[in-house]
Amino acid sequence: MYSVSSSVSVPPLRHSTAGAVPSAAASAVVDTEDRTRDRVLNAVLEHGPVSAAELGELLGFTPAAVRRHLDHLERTGVIEVKRVAKAGAGAGRPARRYVLSSQGQSKIGDDYLNIAGTALRRLQELAGNDAVRDFAVERFADMEQRYTAEIDAAGSDITARAMALSKALSRDGYVASAASIESKAPLPASLSSVQLCQGHCPIQHLAADFPEFCDAETDVFSRLLGVDVRRLSTLARGGHVCTTHIPTGRPAGKENSVSPEGRVAPRDGSTNQQGRP
Repeated sequence: MYSVSSSVSVPPLRHSTAGAVPSAAASAVVDTEDRTRDRVLNAVLEHGPVSAAELGELLGFTPAAVRRHLDHLERTGVIEVKRVAKAGAGAGRPARRYVLSSQGQSKIGDDYLNIAGTALRRLQELAGNDAVRDFAVERFADMEQRYTAEIDAAGSDITARAMALSKALSRDGYVASAASIESKAPLPASLSSVQLCQGHCPIQHLAADFPEFCDAETDVFSRLLGVDVRRLSTLARGGHVCTTHIPTGRPAGKENSVSPEGRVAPRDGSTNQQGRP
């Protein structure tokens, strides 16, 4: 009989891992990945639309790490990419910005939207559509107040004012961009315009049931710019982006200025030209 010397180390027998229970170390790695991914997802919710580089700085992750998690979240459908041209940039490649998808909202929990929708429907039942419209107008009053000085500083040129509005909206997370559309002969120059696009709407699901929010926001844009504007599409009604047509063939006028009371009577018709899909 042969004996094995105690000074010789014998490697452990290798068993098949098929169907084996993961080790504690492996489970810890998975848990860490899940927690990190949840941090990325919550950061997109809180700061979106946000770029991968900005997320890396916020969370202290390497670019490779944050992109790995973003790719996974995008594949599973809980986040989506909005491409937007950088303000003041030329015809360069649009920047990628991440926002939560509808599925992502459901994953994190959107009870607040359900509660808000229920409250608005109850308000509508008790006080009518005018009460909902007044609520929507008040909701956008803060935006109008904050943007007025910044847009007035751009002067009377409508294009410059539209660009200033786009910049302000992007700063507030609407992923906005503005593009000039110059009319060409034989069309008159008065038909020139700017198309203002918004790639993100924080109240998209509410606005789908209550278009008064879209109308109130459009009226704010009209007053801020000093011209009558028209909504061509909205996210709430199935559009890829919210698109606002802004005529630039005439200088800003006073016809859309805010009344001394800070309120403007609602228009007779909706400013949204896009029908429901």
